[in-house]
Order: sequence, then C-alpha cells, then structure tokens
Amino acid sequence: MPILGLSPNQPPSFPQHFDVESVIRPNILALHPYRCARDDYSQGILLDANENALGHSIVWNTNGSTAEEPSSPLTRGIEDTLSLPLHRYPDPVHLPIKQRIASLRSLPSPENVFLGVGSDEVLDLLIRVFVQPGVGPDGQGRSYDKILITPPTYGMYSVCAQVNDVGVVKVPLRIKEGDIGGQEGGKTGRFSLNVDALKAAVIHEQRDLGNTIKVIFLCSPGNPTGTLLDPESIKEVLEWSEFKGIVVVDEAYIDFVGSGEADDAKMDEEIHKKSAASLVGKYHNLVVTQTLSKSFGLAGIRLGIALASVPIVQILSNTKAPYNISVPTAHLALKALSPESLSLWRSNVRTLTASRISLIQSLQDLSKQNDNDLGVGSIIGGNDANFVLVRILEKAKGDKERKPDSARAQKIYKRLAEQTGVVVRYRGNELGCDGCLRITIGTEGENAMTVEKLQEAMKLL
Repeated sequence: MPILGLSPNQPPSFPQHFDVESVIRPNILALHPYRCARDDYSQGILLDANENALGHSIVWNTNGSTAEEPSSPLTRGIEDTLSLPLHRYPDPVHLPIKQRIASLRSLPSPENVFLGVGSDEVLDLLIRVFVQPGVGPDGQGRSYDKILITPPTYGMYSVCAQVNDVGVVKVPLRIKEGDIGGQEGGKTGRFSLNVDALKAAVIHEQRDLGNTIKVIFLCSPGNPTGTLLDPESIKEVLEWSEFKGIVVVDEAYIDFVGSGEADDAKMDEEIHKKSAASLVGKYHNLVVTQTLSKSFGLAGIRLGIALASVPIVQILSNTKAPYNISVPTAHLALKALSPESLSLWRSNVRTLTASRISLIQSLQDLSKQNDNDLGVGSIIGGNDANFVLVRILEKAKGDKERKPDSARAQKIYKRLAEQTGVVVRYRGNELGCDGCLRITIGTEGENAMTVEKLQEAMKLL
C-alpha cells in the first residue's frame, strides 16, 4: 500500500534493501490523516474551524513599564506576540520555516523537513510510526518489534519505548580502557560506535529470536558523552543489508562540533561535513533529528526537527497531531532563521565554543594544583557539545591510585546545588561515566563561578 499523500514520482530507494512501506506499521500506512481547517483555505472570511472571531481576551497592562524604560525588549516581545493571530489555528505546513531549515542544512528540498513539538515529539512519533507495540515477559520473547540504543545515551529513547510498550536492545558504545587505546571518539575511541557488536545484536534478535529491530537510535554528538560518532560507522550501518529498518541520528548538539571558524561560509561547511544531515539526500533509511533548543537558545519555544527522505516526512505528517506547531513558536522560529538572526547565532556558537575551551583549561588547571589534592579527574568524551564531562576522583590516600568516585561526585553535585546555587548534572550512574559531572557551558561569569565553587566543594568533600 502506498503512503497516502505521497507523490508517485519518487526516486528509487537507496540503499536498495530498504523499503519504507514495509517498515511502517500497517495501521499507520493505511491511516487517512486528519484534515485541518487550514489545509484547503487560509484566507478570506474564515468561519470553518469554530475559532473565536473576536480574538483573544488577554489584557496587557502597557502602563507597567517605567518612565525610564517605556519599552523594554520584554515588553516589545510580549506586545509583538499578542499582536499575532492567536485566535486562529496555525498553518499546518509552515513552509517558510522548512525552506529556511532546508537552506541552512543544505537539503534537497523543504519536503525533507518535518517539524515537531521539540525533538521529543519527533522521537516518540518515530517509534509510533515504525514499531509495533508489545513486549514479551520481562522484555523477552519472540516475534516482537524493538528499538536499539547505544548507552550511555539520551534517556528519552527508553522512556518513549516504554510509553509505547516497545522492547529495547542495548549495545554499549566503546567504554573499556583496554579497547579504546587512549583515544576519544573517532572510529574506535571512547564512546565510539561498536558496529560489530551492533550487527551481532541485530542478528541475534532477528535470526535467533525472531524479533525485528525497527529503529536504531544514535546520539551524535552524544548526551552525556559529548562525542561525535564517526560518519563512516553510521554509513556502514545504513548500508548493512541485514538491517532493513530506520537509523535515527539525534543531532541536538551538532552545531558545537566546529572549531569556531571565523568565516560564516566555512563555519557552515564544517558543521555540514560532520552532520548526518549531509547524508539525507542519499540514504532513504536515515532520519536526522535536530532542535532549536541548544545552539539557537530557544529551548522555551519547543521546536524539534526531523530531516529525512520525502516518504518518511510524509508518513510523519500523516500521523502527527493537527496544528502541532503553535503560532508563537512558528513566529519566533522564522525570526530565528532569518539572515540577521543566523549571523548572531553563529557568533553565539563561536562564543560558546571558545568558552568550552576556557572551561576545560580551568578544570585542567585545578587538577594540577598541589599534585591534584582536590581529585579533579580527566575530562572524557570528544567535547563536541555545549558541555564537558569531568571525572571526580577519590580523595588522596597515600600513593594509592585514585579511581573515579561516583559517591563523592554525587555529594559534590548536591552541595553545589543546595549550598551555592550552582546546578550541574551528576552522571556517575551512566555506563562508562563513573564519577562524572556534566557541566554545561555558561556565560564567562557563570563558568568562573562554577570552577570557584567546585574547588571549594572538593576541598570539603
């Protein structure tokens, strides 16, 4: 059965072993999408959607501004938002936003772009579209659809799977010191993708247990690893004929992979070369998820993005809730993707990239004080995101080798938050992240204060 709404003039699928219609759940493939009121007509006297023709009832007190500051940016922003057609349902397509995203990410067409309420809606929707619900006793059994994840990784993949009653297969990234050769990331370094182990897990599930791996979730750069996955390893999975499902590459942090190139065009090209978005035009079994929450600084508007082949975008569009992107979100997203805003966005990314280098240096300086009596360990991972992952070691005990200390790290984390108001993230419970704190790159002042308070806490604990 063809995907409803999809033009029949689609190019041949690549890789050849992939057939998108066979991967989609049959009930989703047969779904007749909800027809939005704005699908047919969006101009004129609009009396078709049971909206409130009188408009919203929000009273904005414009007298709240002081005489010295009659029109602050916040005031102007609120007034700007309230002037939008909030009484009307939003455009169900948002073509201008998709056009700007397609241009920024060098995609073949806006038809390769899907928009969701944050990346989490996109991730959940991908599971609902492709993976049949149902798990065996204790998650075991035969003839089930499953997803595959590569811990340590973003926790929402497992949460979405559990919500949708879907089994999860876990294939860890490389974490053993003896296997990584002292390297971070790349083909075989720490937190790299173990392609051989992944293939073995898929074969075991499919041949030995009769299950089907429908979606493989790869986080690149990873969270909490901060490590970009090797593009050739991703290609190897995409082209592996034994796997006939979807590969999802979650790129929430992709804009931080660059070196801070000063030239705009060179900066965009550097990101593009390292992004799996560069593969979307070729691989029809690939979905790349991105967001405006991280590098764009718009976590509050909740706009997630999927970049994929036209058939996948069409089936996602058929399945999503109507009007999922609100009028204020669409308005702000379009402004964020304007040429003027993109110039500031690039500048902010350069600043955060430079601040990451400075924070790493400050943490390394702490480890060099008094033979590292504080116990600041190594910074692990590829440092390809807007955070660093630093290990906390045991307190010094003579000449004994000091190991990562998760219990101490958690105590330091709690003291920072509860006593000093500095909130970082304890990650010592994640695979391969023993004793780790994840520190987001803040402003210059925030970074300096964090290092200062971390030093104080480590002296006490």
